[in-house]
Amino acid sequence: MKEVSNKLSFAKMEEEILNFWRQKDIFKKSIDERPKDKPFSFYDGPPFATGLPHYGHLLAGTIKDVIPRYKTMRGFRVERRFGWDTHGLPVEFEVEQSLGLNGRHEIENFGEGNFNEECRSIVLRYTGEWRETVERMARWVDFDNDYKTMDIDFMESVWWVFKRLWEKGLIYEGVKVVPYSWRVSTPLSNFEANLNYKEIQDPSVTLRFKINGEENLYFLAWTTTPWTLPANMSLCAGSKLTYCKIRDKKSGDCYLLTKNRIESNFDDGSYEVLTEMKGSELKGMTYEPLFDFAKSKVDTTNAWSVQLDDYVTDESGTGIVHLACFGEDDVRIFQRENISIFDPVDDEGNFMDYMEFIAGMNIKDADKSIVKRLKEEHKMFRHETAQHSYPFCWRTDTPLIYKPISTWFVNVEAIKDRMVAHNKTVHWVPGHIRDGRFGKWLDNARDWAISRNRFWGTPLPVWKSEDGDVWCFGSVSELEEASGEKITDLHKHFVDPLVFEKNGKTYRRVPEVLDCWFESGSMPYAQEHYPFENKERFEANFPADFICEGLDQTRGWFYTLAVLGSALFDTPAFNNCVVNGLILAEDGKKMSKRLKNYPDPNEMLNKYGADAVRLYMLNSPAVRGEDLRFTEKGLVETTRQQLLPLWNALVFLSTYAKIDGWDPSPENLSVKNSNPLDRWILSRLHKLIAEVQKEMDGYDLNRSVAPFVGFIDLLTNWYIRRSRRRFWKAGQGHDKREAYATLYTVLFEFSKLIAPFIPYIADGIFRTLRHDTDHQSVHLAFFPEANSAKRDLDLEKRMDLVLSTVTMGRALRAKHQLKIRQPLPKIFLVTRDPEAKNVLEELSELISDELNIKEVVITQDEEQLVNLSAKANFKTLGRKLGKKMKIAAQLISGLDFENIRTLQNGKNIILKMGEETMELTPDDILIQRQEKEGLLVETDNLLTVALDTELSENLIQEGFAREFINKVQNMRKDMDLDVMDRILISYQSSAKLNTALDAFSDFICKETLANRLQPQGTLDGTEWDLNGESCKIKVELNL
Repeated sequence: MKEVSNKLSFAKMEEEILNFWRQKDIFKKSIDERPKDKPFSFYDGPPFATGLPHYGHLLAGTIKDVIPRYKTMRGFRVERRFGWDTHGLPVEFEVEQSLGLNGRHEIENFGEGNFNEECRSIVLRYTGEWRETVERMARWVDFDNDYKTMDIDFMESVWWVFKRLWEKGLIYEGVKVVPYSWRVSTPLSNFEANLNYKEIQDPSVTLRFKINGEENLYFLAWTTTPWTLPANMSLCAGSKLTYCKIRDKKSGDCYLLTKNRIESNFDDGSYEVLTEMKGSELKGMTYEPLFDFAKSKVDTTNAWSVQLDDYVTDESGTGIVHLACFGEDDVRIFQRENISIFDPVDDEGNFMDYMEFIAGMNIKDADKSIVKRLKEEHKMFRHETAQHSYPFCWRTDTPLIYKPISTWFVNVEAIKDRMVAHNKTVHWVPGHIRDGRFGKWLDNARDWAISRNRFWGTPLPVWKSEDGDVWCFGSVSELEEASGEKITDLHKHFVDPLVFEKNGKTYRRVPEVLDCWFESGSMPYAQEHYPFENKERFEANFPADFICEGLDQTRGWFYTLAVLGSALFDTPAFNNCVVNGLILAEDGKKMSKRLKNYPDPNEMLNKYGADAVRLYMLNSPAVRGEDLRFTEKGLVETTRQQLLPLWNALVFLSTYAKIDGWDPSPENLSVKNSNPLDRWILSRLHKLIAEVQKEMDGYDLNRSVAPFVGFIDLLTNWYIRRSRRRFWKAGQGHDKREAYATLYTVLFEFSKLIAPFIPYIADGIFRTLRHDTDHQSVHLAFFPEANSAKRDLDLEKRMDLVLSTVTMGRALRAKHQLKIRQPLPKIFLVTRDPEAKNVLEELSELISDELNIKEVVITQDEEQLVNLSAKANFKTLGRKLGKKMKIAAQLISGLDFENIRTLQNGKNIILKMGEETMELTPDDILIQRQEKEGLLVETDNLLTVALDTELSENLIQEGFAREFINKVQNMRKDMDLDVMDRILISYQSSAKLNTALDAFSDFICKETLANRLQPQGTLDGTEWDLNGESCKIKVELNL
C-alpha cells in the first residue's frame, strides 16, 4: 500500500491519472476484457464542432460516461463512438458571416461549390479542443473511430433511410404553411420553431374593414403582425359566436364584432347595441380591401369576403380574424373556399418590388410604414403595443415567420399511433417525461418538414422530370448505375450536375437538402453504414439500450429518433433515456459569452478538477431534468465537503499504516469484526452498494449519487472520528488491527462503487490500496456486490439513533454559538421509548465523546427540561365544537401536567365545559415546550435533547486547553510535520490563560506530541485568539 499526501492538487492528480490511462490503454482494455456476447448499446447524439463545449455538454457528457462505466463494471461490453454533426444552418451561418455574405443570392453568386467547400473546411475546427475537454472530464469515448455526418458512408445510409420512407409512402411534397427563417431563406420543422421562443413587444392594431353596400359600417379585426395586412384576402368569424352591430355615439360609425369583446374595445356608455346576430349570418359578406396589391397578381374572385370556421374564438381581439397566407388555418380556409394565395414576401423576408411604398423592405421593418399608411387612410381603429411570446430562429436569432412553401414532408401523422405506443415501452428518467413533455408532443405531432432550401447538407436523393415524374435513389451504387459515373461525394455541388435521361424524359435533382435533424435521427443506422455494412452488428444492438441528452431534445433528437425508428422498424429507437435539465448562470439567466455570466469551464477544470465538476452536477437537480444555477461556490463546497474528506480518509489510513507497519495481507484482512463501529460501517457499506446498484440499474443518477455522498460524511465525520484513538494507541492489538482491516476494506470497495461517478479519485484510491494481483485500474474491476450477511439492521437502527442525537446536539451548539471544543457539564436525553433508552445507555460514551460533554443523563421525564403546556388543535376540534371552540381553547390552555402526561401516553381525558363534558383525544391538542432557564433544548418525534450550559471554572479552563491544542495542530500542519514528530511549545499569554494551560499541560502535551510546554514573558510567535484571550504560540521540532 502506497503512502499518499494530504498536500494535494486534485487537478494535478487527475492529469497524472489521465496520462496513466492513456499510456496503459485502460479505456480499450475496459472494452476488450468484456465478452462480445454481452453488449450494451449506447447512441451518442452528435454535437457541432464549430463551437467549444459548454457546461450543457459537460453535464450530458458526464451522464453519458457514468452509465457506460457502470455497465462495464457490471460485466457488459460497452462500445461508444463519438460523432460530429457537420451539416446544417450553424455551419452555413458561420461561413456566411466569415465571408461577409448576406443571404441566398450572394451565396449563389459566390458559387455553391465554393461555399460548400468553405463549410467543409471549418466543420472540424474545434475537434481538438473538444477531444481535450471531453477526455479531461474523464469521459471515455472513441474519438479515433468517430463518425461524421458529412462522410459519404453516413450520407449514403441517410439516403437509404429516405428511400425506405419513400417506399413506405411516408414521403410527400406539398405546399404548406411552415415555420420559415428568412435570414437563411429556408423552412424549419415545427419542433425547431419551438426551440427559441422570446418575449417581445409588437404593434397591436385593430383595423376597420369597410363593409360593401353599407354606410359607415365596418368589421373590426385585430392583429399583432401588421406586416401581414397587405396580403389580407379574407376575414373569418365563428359560426356559433354571437356578434353585435354597435354604433359609436361619438363618431356615428357602426361596427361588427363579437358580443363578448365589446367591453374590451369600447368604453362603457360610449356605444349602443343596434342588433345581435349569429356568426353564421356574416358568411359571404364582402368588404373593401385594405390594400389592393393582390388584384394584379392573383385571381381575387372569392377574395375579401367573410368565411366561417370553428378555430375562431372570442377570447381575444374582436372575434373576427384577418386571414393572409402566413397562417396554417388561413391557408386551410383559402384552399377550402377556393381563395387564391397571395404571398408578396420573397425568400429573404423582404416585400416584392411591386409592393410600392414597402417594396424591398424587411417584413418587420415595414410594420411602421404600414401602420402609418393605415392611419392616414382612416382604416386604423386602435394602435397599441403588446408583449407576447414569439418564435425566433434557433441558429440566427431572428424572428421566424410562417410562410406557404413547397416542402418535402415525412407523413408523421400516419405513424403517430405507433410512435405513441412505442413510447409507452421506453423507460424515461425522470419518469414524467414519457407521458408529459415528450408524450404530449407525440400526441400533437404533425408532419415533419424535412427539406431545407440550403446548400451544405445531405441532398434529397430525388430527381424529377419536367412533368413531375420522380426518381428516388437509396444508395451510391444506384446513382452510379443511373449516371454511369463514379460517385466519390454526395454533396450538392457533386450530384446536382448529374442529369439523367429515362424513357424519353430528362431528370434533374430537386434543389433542397435534408434537415440536419433528419441526419441526427438517422445516426443509429448511418454510423454503422447500415445496411451496406455491419448489418448483423447493427440489428443485434438496435434499439439502443441507453441514450441521454438535455430536456430541449424532447422536441429535437429524441423526437427524430422516435419518428425514424417507428417508420423504419416499427420499434422505439431506444429503451432507456435519461433527460438532464439545463445549466444556467448563477443569476438564473441563460449562460452568455457576451454577458460573461459564468466561469470558464477550462479554468474550473484546472482549478478544481473534473471530479469536482462531475460530482457537483451529478449531485444536483440537473440529473432529474431540472435546472441548475451553476456557481463556482458549488465546486468549492463539493471539494471541501466530499472530495477532500474522502481523500483525507485515505491519507489517514496510509499514514498510520506506515507508522505501524500494517499491510493489507490476507491474514490482516481476515481479522474478525467485533467492534460495533466496524460492524456498523461495513453494514452501511453493503446497504449502500445494494442501494446504488438498484438505482443505477434503473438509470436514476440522482438517487444513486445522494447515498454515496451521504456515506462519505458517515465514514469521515463519524466512523473515522470515533475510531481515531484506536489507530493512535500503541501496539498492535486486535482492536487496532480490526480498525485497519475495516477502513482498508471500506475504502477499497468504496473506490469501486464511486468509479463510474468520480473516476479520478476512485482510481487514485484504488491504485493506492491495490495488491499486485488486483486490476491495474479500478475501471477494469467489477462493481462491488452487496453481501446481505454483512448487514446488521439492528445495529444500523441503533447507530441511527445515536447519530440523530449527536446531530441535534451539534445543532444546539451551533445555534447558540457554543464551540465543540468547549466542554459542557451535562446532556439530557429524554425518550419514552424503552428500546431507544437502552440504545442510548449502551452507546452513551460515543455521544459524550463526540459532543464533548462530561455526563449523559437519560430519562423519561421531559418536565425536568421543559415546561409543558397544551394548545387546542383547531384543525380537529373546530369541526366538533363549532361556537364552543373559544371556551374549549381557554380550558385546554390551562390543562395541568397530569392531564398532559395522560394525553402524551396516548390516552383520552375528559374536559369539563360548565355543565357539559367532552372527551379529548391526543390528536385534539398540541403540546408546547418552553425550555427551562440554563438549558438549551431540541426535540424530534422520538427524542428530546437538552444541553446544560452552566460552565464551571474547570470546564472553562479545559475549553482554553482544547482551543490551544487546535491551534498547535494547525501549526504542525502548516509546518508539514510528520504525525509522529515530537515538538517543543512555547507560549505567551494572560495570567488567566496561563493558569488554564498549566492545569491541563499533560493533556496538551499528550494530544500534540509535545516534549515541552513552556510559558514565556515575551515571545516572537504566532498570535491567536483563544475564546477572547490573546496568546502567542511558537512550535519547534524537537530534534
